[in-house]
Amino acid sequence: MLAQFAAQRPNDPFPRYGLAMELKKLGRLAEANQAFAELLDRHPGYIPAYLMAGNALAEAGDAAAAIAVLERGVAAATAAGDDHARGELEGALAALR
Repeated sequence: MLAQFAAQRPNDPFPRYGLAMELKKLGRLAEANQAFAELLDRHPGYIPAYLMAGNALAEAGDAAAAIAVLERGVAAATAAGDDHARGELEGALAALR
C-alpha cells in the first residue's frame, strides 16, 4: 500500500520516506536502500532521509556508501541551515570513521 501511495505521489517525499522506513523495519535492507536512493535522487533537500539512509546502508554492511550519503546529508543540512540535523549527521559519520 505504501509503495502504491509513493508511486502515485512522486513529488511528495514523505510517502517514499515512509516506504523506505517500513522496508528497513522489516529487515528488507536492499529494498529500503533502493527506496532511500530514489527518494534522495528525487528530493535531495529532504534532510531527514540522509541519516536514515546512511543507517540502513551501514546496517547492510556498506560503510563506504553510508559515509557518502551522510556526507551529502551534512552538505544538504548546512545549505538548509539545519544545525540540528547537521549535528546528527556528523555524529553518525564520526561513528563510521
